[in-house]
This record gives sequence, C-alpha cells and structure tokens, in this order.
Amino acid sequence: MTEGADGTKSSLSPRAKSALLWGAVGALSFLVLVQGYALLVEPLVTISQGAVIALFVGIGAGGAAYLLEHRVAEWSTQRASE
Repeated sequence: MTEGADGTKSSLSPRAKSALLWGAVGALSFLVLVQGYALLVEPLVTISQGAVIALFVGIGAGGAAYLLEHRVAEWSTQRASE
C-alpha cells in the first residue's frame, strides 16, 4: 500500500491510478463522440452497444497507458535534456 500526499492509504500504485484514469477518459471520450454523431447525423449504435464498445475502448486506453507511460516519460526526459 502506498501513502498519498494527504496521508491516506491506497492499494494502487500511481502508475495503475494513472492508467485507470486514462481508461476512463478514453471510454468517456468515445461516448461523447458517439453522442455527438447521434445528435448531428443519426445513431450509429444502440445505448447498450455503445456502452460495451466504450468499455473495450477504456480497457484499451488504460492498458496502453499502463504499458507505455514509463517509455513516454523516458523519451520526453531525453528530449528535454538534449
């Protein structure tokens, strides 16, 4: 368990929390895009289909964030030091 800045205990690492948040951002972004398309043109999918697809998008975004976050941080650190 890790301890946060406010003294609370957390069982998730900061990397896992970040990945979960990126997954939520991905899922909600997909839902916003589907809703916007439905308002402007016509519905592409039903609500339940959209929710299932958003779940997969969230899992993909969270997984990619978890796997690639440290690599992107290293890359940006190297670029900044050049």
